Amino acid sequence: MFTGISEIDRMFGAMNLFRNRMDRLFNDFDGSYLYDPAFRLTSNSPRTNLLENGDNFEVQAEVPGISKQDLNIKIQGNYLEISGKRIVDTPDGYNIHRNETGGSTFSRSFTLPADVDAEKVEAMMKDGILYLKLPKSETAKPKQITIN
Repeated sequence: MFTGISEIDRMFGAMNLFRNRMDRLFNDFDGSYLYDPAFRLTSNSPRTNLLENGDNFEVQAEVPGISKQDLNIKIQGNYLEISGKRIVDTPDGYNIHRNETGGSTFSRSFTLPADVDAEKVEAMMKDGILYLKLPKSETAKPKQITIN
């Protein structure tokens, strides 16, 4: 058995060191995939949410500082592409001392879970958020079958 308090202290110290090293290992493992280039959004890509509500999909995309004339939305079947450009002009007579919101272009594309009726899509912008309401096509909607 243990012959003194110092041996118990050494044992708990070793266990604490092991626990700290395991914590660091798992913390590095848990977050490492987020920093992989395949999973990283570029700084000018809008963050988006894709929601489903019965017969519709809804997309919310953050597009601050981009006018609706500078956005382009394409839908074909279940493929959605949102692209655009942010234009920042310097007013006449001004000198630039710092420019952190420079112009840029972006393109995001998504494969939706079902086909969309492109003729019935609704789009609106409010407070820098693009809202898309994407009705599912009739072939993608479930049909109730009656038994004769």
